Amino acid sequence: MQIEFSAADEAFRGEIATWLHDHLVGKFEALRHRGGPGDEDAFPEERKVWERELAEGGWTCVGWSKEHGGRGLSLAQQLIFHEEYARAGGPGRVGHIGEGLIGPTLIALGSDAQKQRFLPGILAGTELWCQGYSEPGAGSDLANVRTKARQDANGDWIIDGQKVWTSLAHESQWIFVVARSDPESQGNKGLVFLLVPLDQSGIEIRPIRQLTGTAEFNEVFFDGARTTADHIIGKPGEGWNVAMALLGFERGASTLGQQMHFLHEFELICEAAKANGAVKNPQIRARIAEAWTGLRVMRYNALRMLSGTQDGTLPRAGMMYKYYWSNWHRDLGELAMDVYGCEADILDAQDNTARAHLQRMFMFSRADTIYAGTNEIQLNIIAERALGMPKEPRGK
Repeated sequence: MQIEFSAADEAFRGEIATWLHDHLVGKFEALRHRGGPGDEDAFPEERKVWERELAEGGWTCVGWSKEHGGRGLSLAQQLIFHEEYARAGGPGRVGHIGEGLIGPTLIALGSDAQKQRFLPGILAGTELWCQGYSEPGAGSDLANVRTKARQDANGDWIIDGQKVWTSLAHESQWIFVVARSDPESQGNKGLVFLLVPLDQSGIEIRPIRQLTGTAEFNEVFFDGARTTADHIIGKPGEGWNVAMALLGFERGASTLGQQMHFLHEFELICEAAKANGAVKNPQIRARIAEAWTGLRVMRYNALRMLSGTQDGTLPRAGMMYKYYWSNWHRDLGELAMDVYGCEADILDAQDNTARAHLQRMFMFSRADTIYAGTNEIQLNIIAERALGMPKEPRGK
């Protein structure tokens, strides 16, 4: 399927571009191109206000159906929205986990009561969510989770354990947690998917200071944390299926917006190479051309991936997407540092310069091939699920 933009789509492009031009000014001007990966602790309070500004304009959850409070945009219009948002320098969204992950999961699998309780807060930008998947010893191997959940006499859930690398937990009100409800179970059996309020005495959040100097990730400790009996998606034992459905929504239309951010970084590199003469180096020129080619390939593969059914299942085209973009982005970070040469080691007094942005990108992109499934895990997924090859032998 080829995605084409009609005259109505192009009119919509003008609408969102105009709105962003008129609103991303004044107190929001400093937010342009800030708050993305590796920079998510920049202007946290201002970005929360921006999230509510988007909500008031009707620009949150644009891909959700009108029935659930969204705009019900077509796929083509969703792509336009994310492209124009990135082109305008829109800041990293503090509500993206709610809008792009738990929201669609609630719409697909949640009860009517859960939709009525949680969707309005996501739409309004007033309730922020974080993801409780990874644990020490259970990162890419999510089925190895050790966090435990048990029910009391009233059916409410009590949670003990630890999550790690939890983005923006210190800014969120809710966390969705995959925990083991059957203590005798192993692997992806016996898991439960819970919705847990963070503001309670049984939860401690500890920020993790990174190489970039930022601390958008956290450790989250559960010591008798509680959530009510109705804050479960699916049934006990179905947590793995819910968790996998949620991850299927991770590769949605916003991937095109991600690529626009990549394009901005690529353009900064080109400008730096022209300014300092690195563009005269034939090896640098070849790598710049290779990066541009890779970015176009990434776009076409994303369009192919998004042309399929958007129901949380992962099409074959989508199984290679994370592996491709993470390696490409890591290489782009290395190219940026090579363009700057010795100057790459110099820190600017201001943190909003092109060099400062690319330095953060370089350091954070080292983790791109690790989080959300390492390269090795991604290659296994491609081999086993996309190509139908025999599964890798695994110990019990």
